[in-house]
Amino acid sequence: MTTGACVLVVDDERFFREAIRELLEADGLTVVAAANAAEALEAATDPDLGVVVLDIQLPDQSGLDVLRTLRERRPELRMVMLSAHTDQEYVLEALRLGACDYLAKPLHEEELRLSVRRALEAYDLTQRFGALRGRFGALAGEVERLMSAPAEDRGVLAAQLAEAASRLLDAGKTSVLLRESSGDRLRVAAAVGRKAADTFDAVSIGSGIAGRAVAQGTEIVVDDVVQDPRFSPSDPARYDSGAFVVMPLGRGAGAFGALCATDRRDGAGFGEEDVALLRLLALALAPALDPTEPLLEHDAVPEALAELSGGAPALPVRAPVDAELARAVCDAMTAEIEPERMLRAALAAVAQQLDASPVSVYLLDAASGALRREAQACSEGDGDRERLPHEQGLAALAFADGAVIETAGPALDPRCDPVLDAAADGVSRPHWVLPLRFRGRTLGICRIFPRAGTGALDEDSAELLAAALSAALRNVLLYRSLVESIEEVAQVRRETLQRNG
Repeated sequence: MTTGACVLVVDDERFFREAIRELLEADGLTVVAAANAAEALEAATDPDLGVVVLDIQLPDQSGLDVLRTLRERRPELRMVMLSAHTDQEYVLEALRLGACDYLAKPLHEEELRLSVRRALEAYDLTQRFGALRGRFGALAGEVERLMSAPAEDRGVLAAQLAEAASRLLDAGKTSVLLRESSGDRLRVAAAVGRKAADTFDAVSIGSGIAGRAVAQGTEIVVDDVVQDPRFSPSDPARYDSGAFVVMPLGRGAGAFGALCATDRRDGAGFGEEDVALLRLLALALAPALDPTEPLLEHDAVPEALAELSGGAPALPVRAPVDAELARAVCDAMTAEIEPERMLRAALAAVAQQLDASPVSVYLLDAASGALRREAQACSEGDGDRERLPHEQGLAALAFADGAVIETAGPALDPRCDPVLDAAADGVSRPHWVLPLRFRGRTLGICRIFPRAGTGALDEDSAELLAAALSAALRNVLLYRSLVESIEEVAQVRRETLQRNG
């Protein structure tokens, strides 16, 4: 079970009430019981409540009225209705009002367990998704604020980045390390919750945890540094919890720094969503911190970018564009509640920002072995293919290698297949292929066909998009796992009916 939410059982028949309580408590759940509507409404004020198992027939008020009231007061609750075989009209009304399931008396124990488990998982997913939407909204705000505020030098921006990371991850300690001019060491440019940045020793590229992350060009996530066999910290006392994440700034061998977060204030480790947020933040701000890119004078920034950045950015040209792209995708993701609509909204935002069509996401279909189109944004008559081979074409290459691919088309790129690497209209043209990954595993790919060619993006923007869309795709997969549990319940019901003849 993934949630700590409790279950409220409402039934005026003591036998059923206590039997359900005992069964669910035996599964390790926290259960509260109520004998009537008044007790149920009082118990439902508990913020830890996630699921209500509610009998339709109650002595003081209809269970349907209780359902209506609870849906108004706490729409996030999941309601499982109990009914007699003669209550079918009420059952249908309950489902129309938003109940997630119903069980007919006499109850089948395994069916009850599965139904409540599914309801708890649905509640947990809704809570997590709501929290994630809020965090993406916070991320969009941080990126917009950092990109719109004038920065006199990279040290100021590094300090702002460390503070933003601390807020987003609720981390007690954060720091930003940047490569020295010599090129072989990292220095601490900014720190939050630690001693002053200029009191830290420089770290050689390839040594220490931050140095290894930069040398490898990949993030490092640790739950407990003392127990992790990869590391032997010289001073374990420097970590309150032993949990940290180090995110390189820059791509691959071109990494020029690191963004580090240590010791969440609640003592927990850094989860997948924390890592995704930090990756997005690092990708959005990396162009502005890259020492190989010159800081621009205000009058060198095009007027459109000056308006986007609040009028006076002293940042590389691509940075405001990346910030606006990240903000558009995050806004689309936070505007939708249902995960699959969220993915379509994110693709629509990409299509609009880049003037691209089609923009599509593919997932690996385990049954056929092909990449199946999951969602797309396109102009009328300008869609992408429904399926792509898993072993051929640039989509297959990006899926296998986990690397962003830019192509000018088959005329200039020998890797291209003139058929497979074209959209549904069969016309081969420049496009991008982005791998969608989470914690080292490729989940799918995204194809983007900008109308003006691949120049609408650069590699940093493509990496930023890949990270944002990976987070959206992960929530779609979580939603699908919930749907699969529904099928499991349905199968148990079918088997029960067959046994009962």
